[in-house]
This record gives sequence, structure tokens and C-alpha cells, in this order.
Amino acid sequence: MATESLTPWPGNDSRTLCPVDVTFAQRFLPAVYLVVIPLGLAGNGLGLWHVCTGPQQRARHPLGLLVGNLGLADLLYVSTLPFLVSYYLRGRVWLFGPGWCRITRGLFHLNLYASIGFLTCISIHRYLGIVHPLKARGRCQGATSSAWLSTTVWVWVIAQVAPDFIFSKMDDMGTRCHDTTGNENLGVYLPYTVAITVTGFVIPFLIIIGCYCHVVVVLCRNDTMDLSLRRRSIGLVILVMVLFSICFLPYHVFRILSLLSRGWQLQGSCTQASKHIYVSYQVTRGLASFNSALNPLLYVMTSKDCMSCMRTIRQRASQSLGSTFRSKTSCQADEKKMSIILREVEASDDL
Repeated sequence: MATESLTPWPGNDSRTLCPVDVTFAQRFLPAVYLVVIPLGLAGNGLGLWHVCTGPQQRARHPLGLLVGNLGLADLLYVSTLPFLVSYYLRGRVWLFGPGWCRITRGLFHLNLYASIGFLTCISIHRYLGIVHPLKARGRCQGATSSAWLSTTVWVWVIAQVAPDFIFSKMDDMGTRCHDTTGNENLGVYLPYTVAITVTGFVIPFLIIIGCYCHVVVVLCRNDTMDLSLRRRSIGLVILVMVLFSICFLPYHVFRILSLLSRGWQLQGSCTQASKHIYVSYQVTRGLASFNSALNPLLYVMTSKDCMSCMRTIRQRASQSLGSTFRSKTSCQADEKKMSIILREVEASDDL
């Protein structure tokens, strides 16, 4: 296993930091990004096309506006991934300048917290529609309210992510584009990371858990609810909880642990845990990028048209398979009858 000391940043002394397996990120992250790029482009592109080119009521549906904004954030992020693939395949050599380095790294966090923000809004909207349908009908079902809500989410996310653009992302040589910042800024960057984790992830996650716990209770007690709405609601609950559990939660935990580990190393501490934290953090970065490939499933979970289309495709496929099976069974029966007739003819000839 190839190891290398963590690269000192400007302003650090010459102490050797804890050696870590830096080649892991150079192998793992490009492989993940090469999977996310086609899935993210195709899924979000088709989803936005479905929202924008469909009937006017679909384009103005509040959930359609929220999911469309989520798809836009995903496309912005996925468009930067080819540059990161080039960066890691070249052995962490950045060829596109410091400005584009900051934009590329910043768009990852912009997409991350925009996804969390719009998922929270979608969850609250579905919660109000199921638990308080009469109260929500007049207040939350209009396109204007969703447009204002989308604008608020973008403003809030940009305000959260804007400080990240201030921190330096490149080393003195101008060849490496880091996702956090230099060790000389660690004392400021760590509190900022904790703050944005609380406001951008922890609070929305608690809101979503509260909403969906109440939604599940209502769905279990209400047997008169439309079956299609029930299925879409349950699917949405499962998808959002998977996104938070796999894509968002591990990344936020190990990002803070990674920054803490770097601080401990600057104080002279080097343990096996620090090496494991580095590798785990790289894995969670890849998992976090997968939210851009999984978010298009929201188009299916929140759209009646998509669900009905999938049911139609499934019914046609089952009918086609059924007809093929019946035809095959009929042919086998005819073959059996023919063989019986031939055996009877042969027996009569022998007589």
C-alpha cells in the first residue's frame, strides 16, 4: 500500500504529519464520479425535461418546482465532476487554475446543502398534504408559494456556502486543489464546518424525522387514503431516509473527524485511527456525490404521471411475458400430442 505524508500547507513547520494512503482517493473517487456523471446527467436531465415540457399544471405544481430546483443543483454539480476525474487520474495535479478550483469545490457544498434544503421542503410539503390536508390546500398548493420557498432556499444555501469560497483551496505550488483548506486556517475552518453542519444538516434532518414519523403514523391508521398516494408517500419516506443515512450523515460525521484529526496531527499525535479516518472520509465523499444520481428518483416518487407510466410498463411487460409463456405452453402441448399420435401410428404399423 502506497503511503505519503499529508502535504504541508503554507505557514506550517517542517514536521512530518501522519502518513496516509493518498492513492486510495486517486483510485476510489474517479471510479465513483465516472458512475455519477452519466446517471446524474441522464436522470436529472430527463427529470427537468419531464417537468418543463409537460402539461402546464405539472410545471406549476409546487412539488414539481421544488424537485426541478433540486435537479438544477444536481446538474450544476455533475458538470464539475469531469474536472475532478482529471485531477485525481493525474495524481492530484490541478490544471484549471485557482478560481475554477474554488468554484468546483464550492459547487459540491452548494449542491449538498441545496439538496438537503429542497428535500426538507419536499418532506414538509408531503407532511402537510397528508397530515393537515385541509390547512395545506389553500396555503401550500400554489406555484407562487413554492417559487418564494425555492428562492428562500437558494438564498439561505448561498449564504451558508459563501464563506467557504474565502478559504484557500490550493497549495503554494498551485498544483493541488483541496476540498477543505490549509492547516493555517484550520482554527477558523473547523468552527465554520461545525456551524454549517448544525444549520445545514442536523436541524433539517431532525425536521424530516419528525415529519416522517407523523406521516408513517397517519398512513398506518388511515385505510381510506388513495392507494397511489400511499405508495408514493411510503416510497418518498424510504428514499429520503436512505439519502440522509447513506449520502449525508456519514459525510458530515467524518468531515468533522478529519478536521479534528488534522488538528491532532499538528500537535504531534499520529495514531492508526487517524489513518482510518482519512480513508473513511474519502469513502463518504464519494457517497455524498451519489445523491446527485439518486435524487432523480424523486421525480418518480412525487409524480402521478411517472408512477402510472411505470405501472403501465410493468403491466405490459407482465402481459407480454404471460402471452409468451402461454404460447410456449401451447406449443409444448401440441408437441406432446403430435408425439403421442406418431407413437400410435408406429404401433399400428408394427401390428
